[in-house]
Amino acid sequence: MGISDEQDDQPGASPAPDAAGVPDAAAARAAAGAPAPQREYRAAELAEAAGITTRTLRFYRERRLLPPPRREGRIAWYTEHHLARLHTIGGLLARGHTLGGIADLLTAFEKGRDSHSAAELLGLGQAVTPPFSEETPVRLTPEELAGHFPGEDTPENLSGTIELGYLAVDGDELVHVSRRLLDASAALVREGIPLAAVLDAAREVRSHVEAIATVFADVISTHLLTGERPAGQIAESVDQLRPYAKQVVDAELAMALDRRVRTEVEAWLTSRPANSPDGSSDSGPADGPAVPG
Repeated sequence: MGISDEQDDQPGASPAPDAAGVPDAAAARAAAGAPAPQREYRAAELAEAAGITTRTLRFYRERRLLPPPRREGRIAWYTEHHLARLHTIGGLLARGHTLGGIADLLTAFEKGRDSHSAAELLGLGQAVTPPFSEETPVRLTPEELAGHFPGEDTPENLSGTIELGYLAVDGDELVHVSRRLLDASAALVREGIPLAAVLDAAREVRSHVEAIATVFADVISTHLLTGERPAGQIAESVDQLRPYAKQVVDAELAMALDRRVRTEVEAWLTSRPANSPDGSSDSGPADGPAVPG
């Protein structure tokens, strides 16, 4: 059954200010330093702002692509949140998504909103010691995130990224924990590695990195967190050791990658057929055709 909009499609504006000489509510709030209320739209106003028809707006509501509006009697009032959602739907449609696929993505988006806050993702709060991480978080709309991973922005991948702690939902935006991780993931996908495989690898890397972090934490606990050392002195010592811990991991990882990748490439080259795809040959005379016997 459709949603009635008998009053929704009538153009209108918010109540007019008070008569001349009498301060209106907005002026009073501004004078008091209170934040301005969020703008509200009737259906026709919202549709115009989003560049769609009121009929399309009603269709999106019937498909549950929009959250319910606030109602005053038979009049529905929409907010900037609804406008942002309509822009997201338009952006995803332009990228070739179906309405069914968009509904699935938005469901995953809402689940992310419920399971992770941006504050949790970024670890906001007081810290005794300086953070080891120097990552820069990135704010994205859902369609901007889709632009980083063309064809890979599925509900499963979105949910997986949220579960990893790479993404959190903040209002109508997504917050990625790290510009470097976002860029690296996008680069791997551009090279032909499916995003699902990238996320699987990230989970495995996470487990190994946690083990490495435990080694360093044990060293710090055993040799620094002793006696009655002041907290400020401990924080200073940890801060001085921070770059050296990163250097050790970076050097060891680079050498391990050299060994492992070289081994894999050599094994692949050895297993190739005699006539390689590029036309070269691994056997036979190199200077001229063979002479028939």
